[in-house]
Amino acid sequence: MAKVLVLGGGFAGIEAAIYLRKNELDVTVVSDRDYFYIYPTSIWIPTGGATKEDVSIPLDKLAMKHGFTVIVDPVVQFEAKEKRVALQSGRILEGYDYIVTALGQDKIQHPGMEHTLSICGKPEEATMLHERLNALISKGEGKIAIGFGGNPKDTSAVRGGPAFEVLFNIDHLLKKKHMRDRFTLTFFAPMEKPGAKMGEKALDMMDKMFKMYNIQTKIGSKITHFENDGVCFEDETKLDSDLTMFISAGTGLSVLTSSGLPLSDTGFVVTNEYNEVEGFEDIYAIGDSASLMGPEWRAKQGHVAEVMARNTAYNIFQRTQNIDSKLSYIEHLNILCVMDTGNGAAFVYRDNKGGKMIPLPWIGHWMKKGWGWYCKNSKLGNIPRIPGM
Repeated sequence: MAKVLVLGGGFAGIEAAIYLRKNELDVTVVSDRDYFYIYPTSIWIPTGGATKEDVSIPLDKLAMKHGFTVIVDPVVQFEAKEKRVALQSGRILEGYDYIVTALGQDKIQHPGMEHTLSICGKPEEATMLHERLNALISKGEGKIAIGFGGNPKDTSAVRGGPAFEVLFNIDHLLKKKHMRDRFTLTFFAPMEKPGAKMGEKALDMMDKMFKMYNIQTKIGSKITHFENDGVCFEDETKLDSDLTMFISAGTGLSVLTSSGLPLSDTGFVVTNEYNEVEGFEDIYAIGDSASLMGPEWRAKQGHVAEVMARNTAYNIFQRTQNIDSKLSYIEHLNILCVMDTGNGAAFVYRDNKGGKMIPLPWIGHWMKKGWGWYCKNSKLGNIPRIPGM
């Protein structure tokens, strides 16, 4: 039986492990934490609509259900040619027939980022956001700034949706508490048209939503640094803030810089459309670790990572059977999300034909809640998987 080592316990890594096991391969997953974290539904943690436990699945439960082995120990070195992996504990992993890199990405660092918290960073930060927001609510007033950064070298590594969702959910919470008029909410980003990859119609709707929700904006000026009480910009202005949430753009994972793998200018692993690393036999890169091919509007999202994972599982199995058949992720590239607002949502979709944003009043919120329940229970095998999801 072929042995496969999957590096990473996120959306890409866990999906790859599940589908590799469906083909009865021997699979080991290495993760730096002992749980799978559902980032898309963590957006409710800051406002108290969910807890870290609600959006997490213990890896040992997933391993027991699907039959793979789990090692909780951060990767500190990966020698690709030798197929050798060193872990933080000093343990060395080698002798695997295939290695799938799904380690995620690092974040671009800005001066003073210790004064910010992120919904897309360490899971603990979401809980800290909840605590900081509660403190401001107890105080009875405050200034809240929420935004995201860019990566000019690779626009696919920018995540803006969660920033919008947390912003709208905070607005909804403050309105429920009849305190909205005592808080200033501001969205900030360095680009002229944040969220442009969603399409012009979606951009117009976002602008209308900001005005409707009385959310101020500070866009189009580069962020120079963060301070304890605000965000400073290249135009020499400062956005005052009692609580700053910032999603930094992604960049290549530092542990891969010495791996010998081919890397993009931003440090992501260069693969072909089948997620194979050319020149490195039986090594694959998926999810945020991989340099995403495709059109300018492409974006790294969980559903794209899972497509890569399922395809890679198929491609590896076919290779073990000496069958020349491969699946590409290119045809599945799109932007797809349900952007939650606390009491509703907007359906966002983008492909080569253009983008759209469709308002979904109260039902949209419960659709996203339902997806969170489905994600958790389908991965645990409590309910059947829906094809393509």
